[in-house]
Amino acid sequence: MENQADGQINCDVLVVGGGPAGSTTATMLQRRGLNVLQLEKDHHPRFHIGESLLPANMPILEELGVLDEVRGIGMLKLGADFPEVGDNYRTYHFSRSLGKTPPYAFQVKREDYDEILFRNAQRSGVDAREGVKVDRVEIQADGSCIAQATVETGEKLAIRARYLVDASGRDTLLGNALKIKVKNQKHQSAAIFAHFKGVTRRPGDEAGNISIYRFDYGWCWFIPLSDGLMSIGCVCFPEYLKQRRGRTAEFLLDTLKLMPGAVERMADAEIVGEVRVTGNYSYTCSAMTGRGFVMVGDAFAFVDPVFSSGVYLAMHSGKHAAALVDAVLRNPQQESALQAAFEKRIRRGVRVFSWFIYRFNSPVMRSLFASPRNVLKVEQGVISMLAGDVFDSGPVMRRLHLFKAIYAATGLANFKRWWDDLRERRRQSATDFSGGTTPVDPS
Repeated sequence: MENQADGQINCDVLVVGGGPAGSTTATMLQRRGLNVLQLEKDHHPRFHIGESLLPANMPILEELGVLDEVRGIGMLKLGADFPEVGDNYRTYHFSRSLGKTPPYAFQVKREDYDEILFRNAQRSGVDAREGVKVDRVEIQADGSCIAQATVETGEKLAIRARYLVDASGRDTLLGNALKIKVKNQKHQSAAIFAHFKGVTRRPGDEAGNISIYRFDYGWCWFIPLSDGLMSIGCVCFPEYLKQRRGRTAEFLLDTLKLMPGAVERMADAEIVGEVRVTGNYSYTCSAMTGRGFVMVGDAFAFVDPVFSSGVYLAMHSGKHAAALVDAVLRNPQQESALQAAFEKRIRRGVRVFSWFIYRFNSPVMRSLFASPRNVLKVEQGVISMLAGDVFDSGPVMRRLHLFKAIYAATGLANFKRWWDDLRERRRQSATDFSGGTTPVDPS
């Protein structure tokens, strides 16, 4: 890293953020021969929700050289189960997917996972620093970036980079600075979550699978972790979560009682640590790229986590952003075309997940997931989506389009129920929520 006499740090690429998106991008850029400065405002390990990985993550972890490390901290995940009628459930096994994704993934404690990726970036030669908050960025006329940052000691840093990667997560550094962060008008929710001990797991090889439950006001995740804990959270309509009135732990437990199958697994459960609430959900920035910058992961968009897509989309966008930035710095005149192709690709994957997410709790989707039919391998196409195969597989995409047609036909056959549900979801999307307890929630 080059320092001028006046103390300014010069680098090829400034990566803001030390999560999966930032560390993936930084590592791959450094390995391409660029000088990368990565700044993370906190210190690893730091708590983060979102512990469930997808099979499509595995090839990226292998490319980064950390798959064995992640295996060492992870709980093997062979599939996901969803409720049927009553207390029964149906497991969707990744081994039945159509594409080439591995038949497994891992559940991980994010503080350990994120630290593995960050330390790997440092080992790869990235100047990756913790306890440094980027206060301000400014894109110059020539596309370079001038940034100001503050070290936790109070020291001020001036940085000049040839390119900026915003991997600031839900802090949305550029989204806020450029005023392009937009609340999702189709889907809005809030979440309450905690870690528990003593929760009953699925038997045998299914012990590491994620379980999804539904109730009238949202849905719930059960994610088993390797240390015996279970991550449990409820993603709710904002209107419903507003009712908690300070009874945070009790409210979470009362909500779990609304779900047959879930409450039975909680007979010997105890909360470990803090119960957290967040309402800063579901947004998209109107642009993902611009002269001299690219956004990756949650810095661009955050959608409901029901299909565990967040970490994969972050790392996938980070991998492709690294290729984009390297190509642009070598051929600046191609920036617009390269950015357009990158943005088209990432938006396409987000759209696939979002279509299912927006409709997940609808009566139609409930019935289809509870009683799937593998006609023309449609069920296997859905499993491929659950595995993260949403970008390059024509056979998968054709099955997902067919599933959408089945969804529409089923909705028309039960039009009144479908219409009433749609109206309620739109009403909830217009409801604001405040009172979250995470750093990204307004105080």
